[in-house]
Amino acid sequence: MSESTTRRRIQAQSSANDAQVMGFLLDAALQEGPPARFEVGGAERDARAPLPDALFAIGGLCHVEVSGATIWVRKEEGADWAALKPAIAAAIRQVLDASGAPLGRAAPVDPDAELLRAVEELLERQVNPSVAAHGGHIAAERVSGVTVYLRMSGGCQGCAASSATLREGVERMLRAALPEIGEIVDLTDHEAGSNPFYERGGGASPMAGEVAGKPAFHRPVPPGVLNWQDDQITVDPDFLAPRLGLSPEALRAGLRTGDVVGVTEMGKGADAGKTRIVLRSATRAWAAEVFTDGTAREIPPPRAAGAAAGREETLVAELRAHLEALPEETPHISYGALARALGHWAPGSVTWITRGLEATMREDAAAGRALIAARAVSRTGDGLPARGFFDLARSLGIGPQEGQSEAEFHARELARLRQGSSA
Repeated sequence: MSESTTRRRIQAQSSANDAQVMGFLLDAALQEGPPARFEVGGAERDARAPLPDALFAIGGLCHVEVSGATIWVRKEEGADWAALKPAIAAAIRQVLDASGAPLGRAAPVDPDAELLRAVEELLERQVNPSVAAHGGHIAAERVSGVTVYLRMSGGCQGCAASSATLREGVERMLRAALPEIGEIVDLTDHEAGSNPFYERGGGASPMAGEVAGKPAFHRPVPPGVLNWQDDQITVDPDFLAPRLGLSPEALRAGLRTGDVVGVTEMGKGADAGKTRIVLRSATRAWAAEVFTDGTAREIPPPRAAGAAAGREETLVAELRAHLEALPEETPHISYGALARALGHWAPGSVTWITRGLEATMREDAAAGRALIAARAVSRTGDGLPARGFFDLARSLGIGPQEGQSEAEFHARELARLRQGSSA
């Protein structure tokens, strides 16, 4: 089949936050760099842009945004997606097959913007993965001429060694990679205190919009990257993976195995209505703050609470306490509901919860106790735990025994738990 007759694959994706917005995912990115935005009836562009022109010609659309491999469109009130979707997909295919520049002629290069983008990429790729381990972050705030303005936050702000880190490490790396840089200016208010941004029990809230009276680091998250699915936040793996130093495939595998973990926190007090999502791989962390209108921005990830072993130990204790406190009339809870009850809403949360439940099973088997993990069940398993519960029970030598069904073994463990609670 020739290239001209190959049908392009386009996947439509609804926005979980706005019924008027829909994304159309392509096999490859249309452009690099920041998103390109087009408004119907907007100001004249430097050159005609075939793709938004074709989309607006359909009627019923008011905004088009191209971000990487996704084309986001906003429809007008009253327009029907059922009619628009096939027309949009057909227009996209027609333009991409006919034009080598679907977004029109590139805008004149802004030297400041180009240098700023290059500095941001270097910081995210080579610097912030290291300083994130100390709860810190270094952001390029702006570029003027050949002068670069940086600001530190998190564990770097107020740190006695941070100025030396900037001069001896970061500055040297930036100048080696980008020799056109002139002066590097540190805008950080190091007198604001010791690690004020993530200080627990004092200082500014990690969800606060300002630090010491200055805007905290933030970068808008493109529409459609964060979505709600089955009461959990999902993150586009193509967007998230490079921020955690992984490929999309490695990210998906890490979420399945628990090597990538996440937590979602609901804001309180002045932050009520906001949601913060934090995900961590073995070497990096990423965080975003989601607002009530569905928009989101990247924020510096909070300092890790401790080593992975310590986090798992804490999780096991929390799981046991929550399962033991379940009322007798409702002794079961689904894995997803259990994850949310303990504040784990991010992708991979159920896998993380499952690992903790397996740890309780090993503890209970060694102590000869009933398995508290029997109270966690699959939402689609007729009131039974997932297959892994029974497989691990067999490997621990505690059942199901020969001639005993899995349902019978589960009922026995629940009966033992009731007996233990009434003893």
